Amino acid sequence: MDGAEAFEAFYRTSSRRVLGHVHLSTGDFAASEDAVAEAFARAWQRWSTVSRADSPEAWVRTVAHRVAIGRWRRLSNRLVAQRRAHEDAPLPGLGPDHVALVAALRELPVRRRQAVVLHHLADRSVAEIADELDVAVGTVEAWLSRGRTAMREHLQEDPRRGGTT
Repeated sequence: MDGAEAFEAFYRTSSRRVLGHVHLSTGDFAASEDAVAEAFARAWQRWSTVSRADSPEAWVRTVAHRVAIGRWRRLSNRLVAQRRAHEDAPLPGLGPDHVALVAALRELPVRRRQAVVLHHLADRSVAEIADELDVAVGTVEAWLSRGRTAMREHLQEDPRRGGTT
């Protein structure tokens, strides 16, 4: 299989999964699509190197997260204003549990959010996350613990209202 065919097969088998992970980390589907497209374009440009990485998918996911964070930093004022204007409007077709989960994830700092998404939604081990994010295992464990605590507080049932807080 030549390089182009190998990249095409890699893209076909991993692009939706990477998009799902980045979307859960950012909470913004359009920005996630842009970041993932950019990450795959960069992977194609460096395919001879990326294809030999321990996990090309982790490489693409990391680049996509970095692209998304970079864009967020450049556009933060506009995004904050947009979110304030629409933060109470649930997305059509999404249930209240999904909306509550995304809202709780948005409350977490970016690195903590990445760790929670990769561990609980992408089924990555603590060691894999530490390797992918280039941090110590103990750091990932702390992020997961703090992330779960913050999300638990955000998602607790309020018996007076019959729903989540």
